[in-house]
Amino acid sequence: MASTKAVIYARVSTTDQNVEMQVRELRQLAEQRGLEIIETYLDEGISGSATSRPALDRMLADAHMGKFSTLLVWKLDRLGRSLQHLLQVLEQLEAAKISFVSARDPGLSMGGGSGQKLMFSLLGAFSEFERNLIRERVVAGIRRAQADGVHCGRPKVEIDLRPALAMIREGHGLRTVSKAMGVSRATLRRRLQEAGEWPRP
Repeated sequence: MASTKAVIYARVSTTDQNVEMQVRELRQLAEQRGLEIIETYLDEGISGSATSRPALDRMLADAHMGKFSTLLVWKLDRLGRSLQHLLQVLEQLEAAKISFVSARDPGLSMGGGSGQKLMFSLLGAFSEFERNLIRERVVAGIRRAQADGVHCGRPKVEIDLRPALAMIREGHGLRTVSKAMGVSRATLRRRLQEAGEWPRP
């Protein structure tokens, strides 16, 4: 029956290559619901922020041609590259009367035409969706930079501790010394601790 025809859409970024796990879980879900998987669309090695997703574009085109009735995704953040893009994709699915199911977002699903119910369900998932995308982009950016030999994180402030130690021996406090040297008191204390000079005996 046409109403049982379903497809899977899965995306993995360059930092998360576990597409097999997503597809396996979705196939189990389809079997539980009596759905026949007729196609699996995979965008592999594509981050959440990518503007070009060939498999997603093919899936949406097939949806509009009525080739299937249900779309299964592993998690909401696999589908859209931003909140705005996600809503655009969901609107296209609703217009094509495609049922939507997310395996890892409990209670998040829609039947063809039930847009109002979907919007209420989405409200609870929006914040997590955005957090997941941001975290994925940060991790991907750090790994790309590290692969290029770039140091990530705050640059370490180098301090010549000799004048600082001389001032401390003369009885000056950290506040006065740090101000004289043009660094924060926390940074000066940290460098002194690293050098084994703080706390002073």
